[in-house]
Amino acid sequence: MTSKIHYTKPSITALETAYAADAVATGWGEKCYDYINRFEAEFRAHLGTDFAIATSSCTGAMHMGLSALGVGVGDEVILADTNWIATAAPIVHLGASPVFVDVLESSWCIDPVEVIKAITPRTKAIIATHIYGNLCDMDALLEISRQTGIPVIEDAAEAIGSKWAGKRAGSMGLFGTFSFHGTKTMTTGEGGMFVTSDADFYEKVLTLSNHGRARGQTQQFWPDEIGFKYKMSNVQAAIGCAQLERVEELVARKREILHTYMLHLSSVRGISMNPDYYENPVGAWMPTAVFHPDAGVTREMLQQGFKAANIDARVFFHPLSSLSFFKSRPENVNAWSIPNRAINLPSYHDMTEADITRVSATLVEIATATKSAPVLMNMSA
Repeated sequence: MTSKIHYTKPSITALETAYAADAVATGWGEKCYDYINRFEAEFRAHLGTDFAIATSSCTGAMHMGLSALGVGVGDEVILADTNWIATAAPIVHLGASPVFVDVLESSWCIDPVEVIKAITPRTKAIIATHIYGNLCDMDALLEISRQTGIPVIEDAAEAIGSKWAGKRAGSMGLFGTFSFHGTKTMTTGEGGMFVTSDADFYEKVLTLSNHGRARGQTQQFWPDEIGFKYKMSNVQAAIGCAQLERVEELVARKREILHTYMLHLSSVRGISMNPDYYENPVGAWMPTAVFHPDAGVTREMLQQGFKAANIDARVFFHPLSSLSFFKSRPENVNAWSIPNRAINLPSYHDMTEADITRVSATLVEIATATKSAPVLMNMSA
């Protein structure tokens, strides 16, 4: 049997190992935050924001940011129906209601026109999730924010390396959040980052991040409010520092894998992949193949075909409104349709050309086993 191709795994070198070992050996007492402080400083410099707080997860970063924004009972937060539950969960935890809107067929990201339709007097925020590293239309969303006063939040969990009009994903909204889960382009095993350039808002989140203890509080162990405990460990931050030194290499490899897939699949009718444009390049975290509805290719066929070929492949995110604990929103046509004809492709750092060729050949075999489909508009450049 052919060797298994995994869909993802981290790229860990001697640099990460050395930094982690140093944190374990020396990062205690007065030095227990050294790598955390360094990671935050270097990440905000990389991203171009004024402030950053390392967290235990992207979900924790989102929870603190929404809490600092005052999201609570009776409020609504608009977000794409195409999302992972981690984006919606903090909204629910705070007692507010997630409002799921449709995504664009071209980017799989939130549709600004649908955002406008969903705004009510109860709308507290708009979350722009850069799904799989693809980019939301930030010009349109930020214009909505300017006209309504409703802040835009960037869920950039999957978008390290993506840029919109020269600005890095996560740096444009009131705040942004990132994930460094073991599946991500850049990892700390588990972990995340909160970023903002709003000084007052940063102080609110900083206080919340330290059990509610304000930075200027002089009494020891005296919380000023109920806060959170979402800190990243010093060892995780040490790994993050090493990964950040390699981030351009890591992103470049992701983009190279995406473009290699595009080349292999360019002759296949009825298939599209992550949109990647010169002016708005994507970080290409998760290369994804989406079939035209007329292609006759289903998620189940893709899963079965890849399983038979001993290749790991992830399904496209289910619409959150299809889950039993949310109100069903099948009118979000794209969010409900795309997952039924899409698959995430393997894209780990040290994939070989032979691996990519094998994955591509499997996809082609599945596609050609069904009726031919019309050629899609080329959404990748």
